[in-house]
Amino acid sequence: MYLKIKIMKKNSVLKLSLFLSVFAALLAPFMAFSQSAADETKLINDSKAAKAKFIDADNLMQSLFTNSAAYVIFPNVGKGAVGVGGAAGSGILFESNTPVGKAKLKQVSIGFQFGGQAYREVIFFESKAQLDKFKGGDFELAAQASAVAVNKGAAANVNYKEGLMIFTQEKSGVMYEASVAGQKFSYKAFK
Repeated sequence: MYLKIKIMKKNSVLKLSLFLSVFAALLAPFMAFSQSAADETKLINDSKAAKAKFIDADNLMQSLFTNSAAYVIFPNVGKGAVGVGGAAGSGILFESNTPVGKAKLKQVSIGFQFGGQAYREVIFFESKAQLDKFKGGDFELAAQASAVAVNKGAAANVNYKEGLMIFTQEKSGVMYEASVAGQKFSYKAFK
């Protein structure tokens, strides 16, 4: 009987491993959905459209776009997970409402999580000092950094934390998670 239970456990582990491998392979195209940095014009237009969606959801965000030192918009971030997850997207950095460079977002997370989703993200920089750190090319948000989900009036009660203000807006998908995650960014100025 002991041998039978041991074989059943081994088969269960193999089946679970196979399932996770297949799911990860299916998840890869979803993760690749994030914006291609090759088409700068499309990425800029998508970023401007995402800005309009943020403002439509909460018109108080207009003052953040106007008064921040700068902001970076990731119009299409793809996120997926089965236990271990990841997210990726490309975006545009705006200074004085002028696009000045491309940014990439990458995230790895661990914890209880399952599913996939697409969302938008905007990060507002309070000062030139924080903006310069971001432009340095190796900028990270710690796991403790929190983002506010955009809805009517969300911007009214949010303050800069360590010189940053972060908002997200779900586009599609379902994601169940209780995880620890940090985001890493890279930046390249337009020529």
